[in-house]
Amino acid sequence: MTDKDATTATTTTVTTTTAAAAGTDWQAWQESWDRQQEWYMPDREERFRIMLDMVEALVGPAPRVLDLACGTGTITARLLARFPQATSTGVDLDPALLAIAEGTFADDDRVSFVTADLKDPDWPAKLPYDTYDAVLTATALHWFHAEPLADLYGRVAELVRDGGVFMNADHMIDDTTPRINAAERAQRHARMDAAKGEGALDWSEWWQLAAKDPVLAGPTARRFEIYGEHADGEMPSAAWHARVLRDKGFGEARPVWCSPSDTLLLAVK
Repeated sequence: MTDKDATTATTTTVTTTTAAAAGTDWQAWQESWDRQQEWYMPDREERFRIMLDMVEALVGPAPRVLDLACGTGTITARLLARFPQATSTGVDLDPALLAIAEGTFADDDRVSFVTADLKDPDWPAKLPYDTYDAVLTATALHWFHAEPLADLYGRVAELVRDGGVFMNADHMIDDTTPRINAAERAQRHARMDAAKGEGALDWSEWWQLAAKDPVLAGPTARRFEIYGEHADGEMPSAAWHARVLRDKGFGEARPVWCSPSDTLLLAVK
């Protein structure tokens, strides 16, 4: 093959991939991701509702939001549906989930996305704004160990304006209640097994589907090169999160919602 032939072949491949991406049903991928996540967290939407209630109560209905570890843009979608005058910056490193997010919001000038590693101390320099009214995240930071998470909280505190908020909805485990934890875990897994029997997709099965999709196959392969099967993080208690956030510069921090397994923790600068 000549150089010209190679260039033509490459151009054809890029054009075909772009056309395929343009025709991809991004909303279907969003809904598929939601169903997979709800298999683990059936009260996931309630967490988001309370999160946005607190955004409205503390910073109003037109906030500038940083969607931290945004994934497919789940928080951004709910933010804009409730607050049409809001703007959102999504930041993540996962190329497959970012592909879904970027495809979903491609025509929305209220939304921008940044590819960055949150373990890199310089990641805030990539953001379009120096400060935000709210920094929101869900089911992501348990991928961090405690020390790098504390460092991340310090950088988040610098991004939140005075009077602004940070919220993290995630698994926060209290090791002082082992019997309660065991009972909750057993009940949750029994429910998940029942849903699985009715056809619910788990994490691994969802990624297997993404790997077979002509548009997402490449980003999915890159995603597993970055992360592997799953990160080995930690799930400290809500009390730990609140204490560290206060130490890093927030004036107040406490849970504003919880389920038997998850907590929504709110910090105010």
